[in-house]
Amino acid sequence: MAGSSAEHAPDYRSVLSISDEAARVRALNKHLSTRSYVQGFSLSQADVDAFRQLSGPPADAQLFHVARWFRHVAAILGSPRAPAPPCGLQARGGGRRTQPPWSPPAGSEPCQLRLYNSLTRRKDVFVPQDGRRVTWYCCGPTVYDASHMGHARSYISFDILRRVLRDYFKFDVFYCMNITDIDDKIIKRARQNYLFEQYREKQPQAVQLLEDVHAALQPFSAKLRETSDPDKRQMLERLERAVRLAAEALEEPARRGLAGEELDGRVQVLLEEAKDLLSDWLDSMHGSEVSDNSIFSKLPKFWEAEFHKDMEALNVLPPDVLTRVSEYVPEIVDFVRTIVDNGYGYVSNGSVYFDTVKFANSEGHCYGKLVPEAVGDQKALQEGEGDLSVSAERLSEKRSPSDFALWKASKPGEPSWPCPWGKGRPGWHIECSAMAGTLLGASMDLHGGGFDLRFPHHDNELAQSEAYFENDCWVRYFLHTGHLTIAGCKMSKSLKNFITIKDALKKHSARQLRLAFLMHSWKDALDYSANSMESALQFEKLLNEFFLNVKDLLRAPVEVAGQFEKWEDKETELNESFYDKKAAVHEALCDNVDTRTVLEEMRALVGQCNHYMAARKAARRRPNRALLESVARYLTHMLKIFGAIEEESSLGFPVGGPGTSLNLEPTVMPYLQVLSEFREGVRRVAREHRVPEVLQLSDALRDDILPELGVRFEDHEGLPTVVKLVDRDTLLREREEKKRAEEEKRRKKEEAARKRQEQEAARLAKMKVPPSEMFLSESDKYSKFDENGLPTHDTEGKELSKGQAKKLKKLFEAQEKLHQEYLQLVQNGSIP
Repeated sequence: MAGSSAEHAPDYRSVLSISDEAARVRALNKHLSTRSYVQGFSLSQADVDAFRQLSGPPADAQLFHVARWFRHVAAILGSPRAPAPPCGLQARGGGRRTQPPWSPPAGSEPCQLRLYNSLTRRKDVFVPQDGRRVTWYCCGPTVYDASHMGHARSYISFDILRRVLRDYFKFDVFYCMNITDIDDKIIKRARQNYLFEQYREKQPQAVQLLEDVHAALQPFSAKLRETSDPDKRQMLERLERAVRLAAEALEEPARRGLAGEELDGRVQVLLEEAKDLLSDWLDSMHGSEVSDNSIFSKLPKFWEAEFHKDMEALNVLPPDVLTRVSEYVPEIVDFVRTIVDNGYGYVSNGSVYFDTVKFANSEGHCYGKLVPEAVGDQKALQEGEGDLSVSAERLSEKRSPSDFALWKASKPGEPSWPCPWGKGRPGWHIECSAMAGTLLGASMDLHGGGFDLRFPHHDNELAQSEAYFENDCWVRYFLHTGHLTIAGCKMSKSLKNFITIKDALKKHSARQLRLAFLMHSWKDALDYSANSMESALQFEKLLNEFFLNVKDLLRAPVEVAGQFEKWEDKETELNESFYDKKAAVHEALCDNVDTRTVLEEMRALVGQCNHYMAARKAARRRPNRALLESVARYLTHMLKIFGAIEEESSLGFPVGGPGTSLNLEPTVMPYLQVLSEFREGVRRVAREHRVPEVLQLSDALRDDILPELGVRFEDHEGLPTVVKLVDRDTLLREREEKKRAEEEKRRKKEEAARKRQEQEAARLAKMKVPPSEMFLSESDKYSKFDENGLPTHDTEGKELSKGQAKKLKKLFEAQEKLHQEYLQLVQNGSIP
């Protein structure tokens, strides 16, 4: 019987109480005219009772509601006068048996994805503006130097978030990123590099170089005296010290007029040490003379290419669209013009500034949405304007100190583009607004960047974009990645305290770096240190060993039907835990993509699987293949989502290595399996015939030869040898650690034996002393002794107390017993 809730059941009590059948049918027809008894019809007990009182459908055409209802019920129950079923189970009311009511399970409320939104400083439910489509703009790098681990922190973190949204939550993500290739830093660095290379090409003589370095030291020293930031001051002092030492090393041979390789070498050392100092000095004198725009484009092109190589090496997905400031100058000019036309920008001396006061006082607008407490922070605002844009002249062009440049009039020595306000170049903040607005329109779902970009960069982006579009929702969710420190210290390119991505990849793989980032919240500070990397290495090792053990289990030959084994309590328990862990992983990902918790859940799951496999191994039983394979494939799937597995791999970490198209495992494993089985046979024969030389060769194959090829053989008593393909460097490192452990064990064993020998020798020496002589040598304590050699008086001639005498008597008796034992050993010949 179709189910319905009680509150929707029809009430036929008044109809059924009518005794006259014709009147009862007419009343039923009127009642049914208000019900939908075909679409969404739910049969109730009241329908059954009313149906049983009728012998058939009414013939009167005006009673069509009853007729249709009757036919519908009859299709479910049969004739109202249907005979009872032949079995003893009688239907209620004597009619045909029907299906019982059914209702769907209550279920549970699905958790929703929440992201930490810098606009609210809380975790907000993520709701894209257009169904499953997500528009996302990410601030890219300013390319004037090598990419460092601070860049890796942001771009790996956003890559993880992007992959999770796309591959786990199944959003259709459109990801845009920019390259800032026009900026004060780029202009200054390009100019300095150009001037320094010209200076170097002139091959200055030692005397001239020293003269120029001393000249450059004067403004540098003045800058050092004015620096209040302790970290920056320390960096400048270190640079000054290195330059002065290199100059002193050159002064003496230069004064004596020496020449040759030694002098040339010292000249080159000074040139290298004083590069930054000389570059600043040359730029201050000749920077305004650099006018070729190609000089300003060469530097960012080089470093952009290096940035893309670094991102590829880190397995960071390329953006769906990449924008460069130099390619969007016309769009930027139009964007600035509209802001001016809307009344939020003004022209001053060829530059265009954003009027923060007018914007903040306009209805529907707010300045400083992200960091309102930082509004008016002149230091932060000037850093946002750039080194070339904070002169007293430039600052005087503003109506308010908080106003910022939309367009900068170019000075001599700076690149320029034509515009309605004269030749100039874009301000820093306007670049992202124009490029993102052109591609994503008046409102985007996500905007991302580093924590340090919140103010003034992103607050200024928001203000000028909402001034352009005349709205207050240019960005719906703002995501900011946390700072990165190096061994607890602030990392800064300007302080020359940074590790390049290339240098980091020389020490650790891209997967290991990514795992280290996954072990921390994307929005919190992360310390890049030996400890954090060791944690990542241990996690990788734990998972890799699990994958290798499961692969070995799956390689064991088994019949088709044998793949499916009966589950016992241990399998059921592990499977329940597996599903609990998957639920916990889902909850963690919904909670601001909490990868730290996810990895802890994965670690716990692997630990439970390892415990299960160890228990089965101890019982000489094979673990359940299908269950462990399911766990391993799930873990592989999650690691792929996080970007921690780069290549195609159905299970575990691929063996071919990143960037190689060859997956070694299926290619070489059959041969290694044959070798393993042959070796097992040889070892068995060698043990039976007691040929230790063959066993030694077998061990050498396992311990010395195969690790060089990235192969590990694991021998287990009574079980087949486990064959694993492992990274060669890992195996060699394990071999060295094993040797060190064995050496340490041998050393400790020898040390323990030596101590035992010393203790035994000391005990033997003590045993040799007769009790009558044991106190005689202690003349510094005692002055008189009795006939047995027991002390009676101390050094001052005073008689010993009864307590002291009793204590010495006990020592005497113990020595007497010990000496007797010695004499017995001598008599027995145990001691020569």
